[in-house]
Amino acid sequence: MSPEPGAESPLSVSVEAARWIRSAAVDGGRAGKHWRANPDPRGRAAVPGPSPSLYSGTAGVVLFFLELAAATGDDGYLEDAAAGARHLAATWRGQADLSFHHGLSGVMFALAEAGWATGENLFETEAAAVADHVMRGARSIDGGLGWTGDPAQRGDGGIILALLHASGILGVPAYREIAVEAGRRIIALAVPGHRFGGGACPDLPPDAVTPGFLAGTAGTAFLLARLYGVTGQVRFLSAARRGADFVRAVSTVTGRCALVPHHLPQGRDLHYLGFCSGSAGVARMFYELYRVTGDAGELDWVERLARGVVRRGAPGRRGDGHWNVACQCCGTAGLLELFVGLWAVTGRPAHLETAHDLGRDLAGGATRHDGRGARWYQAYRRLRPWEITADTGYMVGAAGIGAALLHLDAATRPKEARRLILPPDNPFPAIPLPAATLRRS
Repeated sequence: MSPEPGAESPLSVSVEAARWIRSAAVDGGRAGKHWRANPDPRGRAAVPGPSPSLYSGTAGVVLFFLELAAATGDDGYLEDAAAGARHLAATWRGQADLSFHHGLSGVMFALAEAGWATGENLFETEAAAVADHVMRGARSIDGGLGWTGDPAQRGDGGIILALLHASGILGVPAYREIAVEAGRRIIALAVPGHRFGGGACPDLPPDAVTPGFLAGTAGTAFLLARLYGVTGQVRFLSAARRGADFVRAVSTVTGRCALVPHHLPQGRDLHYLGFCSGSAGVARMFYELYRVTGDAGELDWVERLARGVVRRGAPGRRGDGHWNVACQCCGTAGLLELFVGLWAVTGRPAHLETAHDLGRDLAGGATRHDGRGARWYQAYRRLRPWEITADTGYMVGAAGIGAALLHLDAATRPKEARRLILPPDNPFPAIPLPAATLRRS
């Protein structure tokens, strides 16, 4: 199951990605450091401007450096991660967004993980301060509790997942309690059905319904399944299954393969493969349902979606649903996370081989023409394919691609099993090896 002879290893490509990210560093002295979204001299970023976010900014880069330090034993990467965490600790109070991928809930997650890995009390203290701030930001919405009013992962769903994680890693039951209370409001909402068009996403019709993960039904059903696993309350499970049933009903099923439409009714025949709106994200919802219920039918749907990805020809075939995009959000790295996760769950060699194919594709698509490290030039915005960028961030750039490659690397090293840093919306095992493999080792 090793890469082809002479091919670059996933670890070596991740090290080269770190070199590119380091070239974007901005030193803030005692306030730590952050990284520019795109260090190309004449380049523009897919998500421009300095950001602390997990999606495209400092928090995501911190996570990557924490994992690279664990993979290589190089304390220099741990120092990079700590410097980024110091920047987050010093600046988070100036941020208003409370969401997970783009706001303070993601900063909280990165600070807590940095505290866990480095042992620096400051980071855990600031993570708790962020969590307290997020809790205080909750308000009454339609007779329940929430923050943004949006139940999807991009809104309240992501905040709730982050608070559940913070409750466990920081040992504060109050974070779990408010997360569960906010989840009860989401039960009462119409599941399925998120309208993502109009003002929220002008590229979509205002009446579009999105069954995908980051801004759609699958992500909300994932959250409700997670809350069932936390509380054991059947009403969470019933609501999650309503969402899952909707996704099944609107999917295109051919034999043992499934694909999910990007939006309905206009985009029924447009099938994304990635995390945000496609198969890789929707599969997480079905796996979470399997994880909390043991229902083999849910795992079967994870496999159906994975087979749909392979049947569409990923990674080699580019086209509708899998364009020239390498990143975690909507590209090849998000697919790599799916197949490494499925290898850990099932131990099926085909999943690891597909993961290696995806890893080789990422390695081959990296650019290193100037000696500044590996980066991936991609058309992040599907409707503007002429905009080619090479970002440093986690969901949109080199940090997240490097992290996915590190997860593949870990899956090939049963004698050196290490804990991966998986965001709370990734339900797959944090040790990316089948239990049988670990026992043999």
